[in-house]
Amino acid sequence: MSDVFLNGKFVGEVKEPEKFVQKIRENRRNGVLPNEINVSYHEERDEVYISTEKGRARRPLIVVENGKPKLTKEHLEKLQKGEIRWSDLVKEGVIEYLDADEEENCYIAINENELTKEHTHLEISPLVILGSQAAMIPYAEHNLSVRILIGAKVIKQSLGIYAANFLLRMDTDSSILHYPQRPIVKTKIYDTINYDSHPAAQNIVVAIMSFEGYNMEDAIIMNKASIERGLYRSTYYRPYKTEELRYSGGQVDKIKIPEKDIKGYRTEEAYRYLEEDGIIYPEAEVKAGDVLIGKTSPPRFLTSLEEFKVGLESRRETSVPVRHGEKGIVESVILTESEEGNRFVKVKVRDLRVPELGDKFANRHGQKGVVGLIVPQEDMPFSASGVIPDIIFSPHSIPSRMTVGHLIELIGGKVGALGGKYIDGTAWSGQDEFELRKQLKQLGFREDGSETLYDGATGKKYKARIFIGEMYYSKLRHMVANKIHARSRGPVQLLTRQPTEGRSKEGGLRLGEMEKDCFVAHGASLLLKERFDSDKTVVPICKKCGLVAIYNKYRDKGRCPVCGEDAPIVFIEMSYAFKLLLDELKSLCIYPKLIVRFK
Repeated sequence: MSDVFLNGKFVGEVKEPEKFVQKIRENRRNGVLPNEINVSYHEERDEVYISTEKGRARRPLIVVENGKPKLTKEHLEKLQKGEIRWSDLVKEGVIEYLDADEEENCYIAINENELTKEHTHLEISPLVILGSQAAMIPYAEHNLSVRILIGAKVIKQSLGIYAANFLLRMDTDSSILHYPQRPIVKTKIYDTINYDSHPAAQNIVVAIMSFEGYNMEDAIIMNKASIERGLYRSTYYRPYKTEELRYSGGQVDKIKIPEKDIKGYRTEEAYRYLEEDGIIYPEAEVKAGDVLIGKTSPPRFLTSLEEFKVGLESRRETSVPVRHGEKGIVESVILTESEEGNRFVKVKVRDLRVPELGDKFANRHGQKGVVGLIVPQEDMPFSASGVIPDIIFSPHSIPSRMTVGHLIELIGGKVGALGGKYIDGTAWSGQDEFELRKQLKQLGFREDGSETLYDGATGKKYKARIFIGEMYYSKLRHMVANKIHARSRGPVQLLTRQPTEGRSKEGGLRLGEMEKDCFVAHGASLLLKERFDSDKTVVPICKKCGLVAIYNKYRDKGRCPVCGEDAPIVFIEMSYAFKLLLDELKSLCIYPKLIVRFK
């Protein structure tokens, strides 16, 4: 007897599990059972699993019986004429949806010419094996599976035109590529998703070679002249917003230019772009710290006395400045009302981003890298016909990753660019590599895609032939301008007096245990001490009881809360975090006595 499980729960036993499973499948195809049911028999465990749960990934396949697919030419003709629909094919049992579990029991053919009597299903198209992102990778069947996954991930991160109404939108973190292009080497999915309406990369010339060592470890080298001609220029948009909130007691925020005697007033320069209403004007060129929307707020906590004398002196400054480390030009200013009926202001700032060292780029084969060097055009290698690559790609990124599709795309792009046509690089059904080689030879180039290149600096011919071609390359949203961070002294936390955390708060860079070990190994003791001085404090300690004492700097007098006025006090240097620990121990009724000895 075989156990039967319905959605993971044991529901009973059957004598002939294979017949039982077959019967369920037949009933599902005939419409007796709903098509959401999936059933599978696990022979090694002798268990039958039936699934009807939500959230399972299921995909459609053509049903095969006796080595012949149920989908006929008549079906296809009727579909084209609009006489039948996809749902009719599912109802008829011509197409069925399988989940990962039931797929284990099936024998699926990729193409119709592969079909045998053992096959149970046929792929609608080999491309359907891949998801919508992975299907965008040309010649994906020539790549390692991991690279396809990475390629699908980087396609999502590439900059392009993400929405046609981007000028009206206030998206948190958005960029627009200035000159996006449609790919020369593309797959069938590009037409399906209407990619031409929102492209997200550019076709460029890529040479695979090492160059002065600046493109090692996945780095790429870019042609300065290409950048100056507008290659990969983009605009980064950042919205800022504020609202005039209402508080208890009739207190309200006010959007205006703050008065000089208000608490937290910045410098006059910070407010220089604000107009009479306290809001910046469009097209103002701003930098970090410049105020975009001036605002004042009532005090946070009103005491009984303050309630009667709420005036100018008790209000505080809560303006919206440009973020630390950012700059740009004010794109648009929107004044509206929030859901609560409060005045609401949004300011969008744009910043021109020209490719620079550290910006991240990737192609569709999961080969991602940052710019390692920007070379003037006259120093870049060039071919006999005067073609200068836009990007020099490291040859060491190819063998271990086995992205052969990358190399085929370079040849395909070269054929497409020279022949003035688009190349179909759809996985399993695209233009054949050897056909592309043949066409390249007819165009007067070597069929393997390599060319003789000359050194731009010396003019000498390179001994080795360089593989050079055309490919679709993306600029990704990870730009160095959004990530670069350093600080000397700056803001600290109120409780621990240690530097704040994170780039947005001008935070410090943490020195961990391993970094400390490096300093110790180098014997750099003074540097080590300095690095660990971020919350250094000098604390008065009573020599008698060993607790933290009080010291009056102006009267030069010390006092211990336990021993009284004349207690002997010494000053000890310690971390403020340790002083905080002593206070916390005292709150737990533990006596942290510090024993002070002088040598």
